[in-house]
Amino acid sequence: MDKYAMCGIDVSAKQLVVVVQREGRNQPARSFANSRQGHKELKRYLAGAGSRLRVCLESTGLYGLDVALFLHADTRFEVMVANPRAVKNFAQALLERSKRDPIDARVLAEYAARMPFQAWQPPSPAALSVTALARRMHALTESATREKNRLHALSATATTLKVLVADLKRSLQSMAQAQARLAREARKIIAADALLERRFRLLLSLPGVGQTSALQLLGELALVPVDAEVRQWVAYAGLDPCECTSGSSLAKRPRISKVGNRHLRRALYMPALTAAHHHPAFGSYYRALQERGKCKMVALVAVMRKLLHAVFGMFKHDALFDGARVCPSLAVPTSVAA
Repeated sequence: MDKYAMCGIDVSAKQLVVVVQREGRNQPARSFANSRQGHKELKRYLAGAGSRLRVCLESTGLYGLDVALFLHADTRFEVMVANPRAVKNFAQALLERSKRDPIDARVLAEYAARMPFQAWQPPSPAALSVTALARRMHALTESATREKNRLHALSATATTLKVLVADLKRSLQSMAQAQARLAREARKIIAADALLERRFRLLLSLPGVGQTSALQLLGELALVPVDAEVRQWVAYAGLDPCECTSGSSLAKRPRISKVGNRHLRRALYMPALTAAHHHPAFGSYYRALQERGKCKMVALVAVMRKLLHAVFGMFKHDALFDGARVCPSLAVPTSVAA
């Protein structure tokens, strides 16, 4: 570990606070603008830290994406994009009571030095574009739902001004048109990329998945490292089990960790709900769990995880969905499924 210098970068919208650690000693924090010119100045500063440098920053969405891509392109640097919850727990383990940008940067440098270093693998530009478009489409869906609720409430009384109702209807129409435009743009990007196009077609063969769900799932799964195993996929989605027991006095019910991509969990929810109620194999699996005493939500989360396993197998073997492989003990004849 001594052959590496460590660097922690705390990212905000306007600035980058950097702490470099050499041989266990932290240098004074430095600040750089979170801009193209600031990234160049940061690279020149880090280049003087040593021939081998490991850089750690948190996954903070778009604010840290450009600097991560910029540094990753330089072979002198190894970049790790850490899970924010893991970094927060690490800071608590260090008994850090204050939260300031220089302290956060120092914690990230310490995290890179002490924890297993996982090199970041940036997604392709096309994958990043699909992810951004899919998330924007979902944001519009949430906004449209709120507008529909407002329209329903205003329509319940005769005292509502007609101009308000007309304005809400125009707003809903505008959102629907925007969603259609974004969906068309996403399909163009996917069609131009052979791997994304093939995976999009595979997702459409999955029970409960339509065009919109396939776009949402593809946008989030495109961010998963290509060499990740299925257990890492489950952990990335935050669907891995979390137990909390100690002796005879503490025995909480197991739950999912949720230490992962909430967008991926959200994208899996509706397909899992549809598959649990309309697909023979997944429906049998869903009901079998309830017969064993699991509540509906726990059984549905298990279906979400089973769907994720199915997608992993489909991508790995480049094969359409096959219910007999996902639920072999609960599979039904093809004629019955049809």
